[in-house]
Amino acid sequence: MTKSGAEKKRTRRAAGVQNGSKDLNTDTPPRKKDTGKDLFQLFAEKVRDHKEFESRWAVLQETRVEYFRGKDFVNFVRNHPALLELLESDKSLGAEDIANVLLGKNLLVRCDRVVKTVRPGKKKLSTWPAHLEIFSDQVFSENDAFFAWAFVKRRPLWQTILSFVWPIVTLAICLFPVFPHRCKLIVLYSCAGLLLLIFTVLIFRALIFGTLWIILGKRVWFFPNILAEEATLSELFQFWPKKDKEERPKWTARFFFAAVAVMFIMVLRHHAPDEAARARSVI
Repeated sequence: MTKSGAEKKRTRRAAGVQNGSKDLNTDTPPRKKDTGKDLFQLFAEKVRDHKEFESRWAVLQETRVEYFRGKDFVNFVRNHPALLELLESDKSLGAEDIANVLLGKNLLVRCDRVVKTVRPGKKKLSTWPAHLEIFSDQVFSENDAFFAWAFVKRRPLWQTILSFVWPIVTLAICLFPVFPHRCKLIVLYSCAGLLLLIFTVLIFRALIFGTLWIILGKRVWFFPNILAEEATLSELFQFWPKKDKEERPKWTARFFFAAVAVMFIMVLRHHAPDEAARARSVI
């Protein structure tokens, strides 16, 4: 039996579709699941945002960076194996190999402390230096090695809200001259009270430090980070954070500053106004 023209066209069209589908299957490789983000970057973000991961802020080439110690990274990865599941096929890598991959992907930068000598009055180098510089060999190490995060951290919600509030505050400051008189007084007294509070805290902590340093030979600073430019907002108002052990000051230095303090008080008393004489002159 001979096929009709319509059947032949239908047969050729079906064969063409099958051949085309075969070509597509052979030419196009099977697609992997699109994760949308590098797994190592996702791992780095999870580690950085984890509450138990210890890190600090420092100044690296005039830029504030968040950094951590190599030994803390190793201990953290060892104590939190669940985070390794984010790496999927690379979850069997060790902490050192993972850190080297992060260094290769420019997610980390190895740094070194700027001050490499022990400062006078201290027994050892600072555990968390405030100033860093880029290390020449970008390889992971646990021994006195520091690593700074090289990617931008995701902005939290409060920062997003604050970015919308700041323009309103700026506009309000510009319109301060046209404020009602009562609002001007409220702003003036609030700023003056805040300024007085800051100076009171600074003077009070200096008096406590000087007294305990002269009498007991101990360096006690309340709110020690209140003037630190590299401190974060949470570190700025820490009342009494942990610090490295320091040598006790020499008794000669304590005696000298005690004598200076006594002389300063005597000079103030000598030049103080005579309230009794002023009262008699008024009468």
